Amino acid sequence: MGLTVLRLQASLVFGTANPPDNGAQRNVLSYFHHQKASSALPYPQRYPLFLYFSLVFIHLSVVIPSETSSSPLLQALYSTHIVGDKPILPWYAHGIAQAIMRTANLSVPLKIYEIGGGSGTCAKGIMDYIMLNAPARVYNNMTYISVEISPSLAEIQRETVGEVRTHLSKFRVECRDAADQSGWGDVEQQPCWVIMLEVLDNLPHDLIYAENQVSPWMEVWVEKQHDRDTLSELYKPLQDSLIKRCIEIVDLDKNISSQSMVISKASSIWSKVFPKPRRHWLPTGCLKLLEILHGVLPKMSLIASDFSYLPDVRIPGERAPLVSTKKDGSTLDYGSYLDAKGDADIFFPTDFWLLECIDHYCSGWMKSLRDRSSNLGKKRRTLTLDTSSFMEEFGLPSKTRTKDGYNPLLDDFKNTKLYISVPTHNTK
Repeated sequence: MGLTVLRLQASLVFGTANPPDNGAQRNVLSYFHHQKASSALPYPQRYPLFLYFSLVFIHLSVVIPSETSSSPLLQALYSTHIVGDKPILPWYAHGIAQAIMRTANLSVPLKIYEIGGGSGTCAKGIMDYIMLNAPARVYNNMTYISVEISPSLAEIQRETVGEVRTHLSKFRVECRDAADQSGWGDVEQQPCWVIMLEVLDNLPHDLIYAENQVSPWMEVWVEKQHDRDTLSELYKPLQDSLIKRCIEIVDLDKNISSQSMVISKASSIWSKVFPKPRRHWLPTGCLKLLEILHGVLPKMSLIASDFSYLPDVRIPGERAPLVSTKKDGSTLDYGSYLDAKGDADIFFPTDFWLLECIDHYCSGWMKSLRDRSSNLGKKRRTLTLDTSSFMEEFGLPSKTRTKDGYNPLLDDFKNTKLYISVPTHNTK
């Protein structure tokens, strides 16, 4: 009998994270197309922003005529999906660049890290914006570092950013795993920015289980017997340090509120009358990454975007993933991760409340709450916005409004949010 600790990680990721080299592009495109027919929600609510924009523009640019074309159908397509004669791709990156420029300390050279830079579209868009809108010294002295685990995507990023020659001297790709602390080197005390677009949904998660509402949490392991192909779950006492810290973060936040004590007592009574098993998927990969980033980049500012919820999720548990595959030309959404054999797309929603808690914990502030006499203030100022609110504040909505009034950055992506976190002066 072989036992393997359960830690689901996306093996086929989408666009901006870190897909494997072999067949990654094929799987990204096929996943997008076969979901097109089956998903009840439009593309943007299920797929990454840049992938969606890229595919829409690629498909339509082949058939879209000039504005004077006599074809009503093609004119309708043109007015619906194209903003003038320019693709909508760069405007999302320009909004991020504007958010950085508003809050960055421009008295020191601007330094930006992007984790999982995909094809380099965001990097190029941000550098374009800074080149055109920031003081010349800001652009001339800036550094943009893409941390990319895939060698093939790293090369694509160099080609994309290199379309503007002056960018090349300011841009570099470090082909490594961002979650490996050894790759970061010494602690960097200078201010910098870290960008993560659709990265959190593909980081490892751990599953924990409790028999009822007040029973202690247990780790979920996967058991495979040698004489069978089926997998089954095995529950063991908590041992994994990442899981323990993730649970601690949630419990610490609950303990801050006096009302939580009343809720806890009510839950205890309720669990005796109506016992119900609990299953929680914990973003342990996110915790590990943020612990590393706060350790090596203590003065970093962070922008992360991801999906706050996902449609059609059949797997039970809080923050459960969408696990899908393509079979005989149609989409299969699994009801259990144990049934997903071979290639499967694993896609987790991001709990932005928990993301903020993890961020504060890794900064050292929530750890100080163990000492109830501590008066230390928060070390981070944080803000979570849905995509439309972010673009209204930092973007240029007029640039993405189509001829029929449709605006993809405001009207779509209703289940996506952006998280902004900057350091305060409470450094002790």
